[in-house]
Amino acid sequence: MSRAFVQRKNEMGLNGSRSMERRTHSGAASTIYGALDLGTNNCRLLMARPSKDGFRVVDAFSRIVRLGEGLGVTQQLSEAAILRTIEALKICRSKMDHRGVTRARLIATEACRAAKNSEAFIARVENETGLRLEIIDRETEAVLAASGCAALADPAAESVVLFDIGGGSTEIVWLDQESQAKQTVRHRIREWSSLPVGVVSLAERHGGRHVTPELYNIMVGEVVELLQPFVQALGDATRPINFHLLGTSGTVTTLAGVHLGLPRYDRRAVDGIWMKSSEISVIVERLLKMTYQEREASACIGTERADLVLSGCAILDAIRQVFPSDRVRVADRGLREGILMQLMMDDGVWPQTRAGRA
Repeated sequence: MSRAFVQRKNEMGLNGSRSMERRTHSGAASTIYGALDLGTNNCRLLMARPSKDGFRVVDAFSRIVRLGEGLGVTQQLSEAAILRTIEALKICRSKMDHRGVTRARLIATEACRAAKNSEAFIARVENETGLRLEIIDRETEAVLAASGCAALADPAAESVVLFDIGGGSTEIVWLDQESQAKQTVRHRIREWSSLPVGVVSLAERHGGRHVTPELYNIMVGEVVELLQPFVQALGDATRPINFHLLGTSGTVTTLAGVHLGLPRYDRRAVDGIWMKSSEISVIVERLLKMTYQEREASACIGTERADLVLSGCAILDAIRQVFPSDRVRVADRGLREGILMQLMMDDGVWPQTRAGRA
């Protein structure tokens, strides 16, 4: 890669830094914004242009890279995982260049937080792609995830238990109802936690291909234990009463796709739908009875998720057990959308009254 290309990328702000120059309102309205989320399992990119009531997506990219594969054993990002990830990031760089992205935030989460060789990986990514990744902490991840999907919370509910099941960690947030005193998402967060478990780490620890009901219950029990500090932090007097669950992750969107019987996954059909607790239980029971090959053949699961979907279901069932609710809203949105909203608010894209709600 040429030095000129890297220099131009840095001038455009594709370095994950919060210190990028703020645009004026008029300039921001025509800016193409980018948000990249590199997790333990996925590499996702979203590009958008501001609109009157939010933003309009210009392009998107998603690839399962399994950056955290084997991390629980070695504490290192493997060479094979790094190569897969860099190839995906090169595609992201190409797409951002093609779309003319001039304002972006590029984040990395649990795998890079945990790996001993993450600094070397970040340097290698910048050298080979010109993209400078920012490793965010767990609180920032929780706030961004909440910001990205808070709009789907039922305004009639007193609170929402929001969760994001990732590859290496699971963020859980108790979000109060929006009010005059609590307009921003950050102010609405009563309590949050980041569990050190995700679909990849749980599947690698217990196995994901052949999951018996007994093994499944062991996984559920393990996550229930991890949730106890969060429950204790809430306290009996402040436990949510009139609430619903709001999930943003590949696990809940996959379950929704299976529930709808989609011939192939369709974000437009899934994002925002409500599922009853009983409907989720039916789908989980069906998946437990399926063989690995049958899960592979499922249109909304496929080869890339067949060995991870049941570990994700176990995390979801643990959350449902600790916070029983008859309603779960499914969000095919989260970190990337939260990043875009934050960047646009920083640039003053919308009037203060509109920006304050994100």
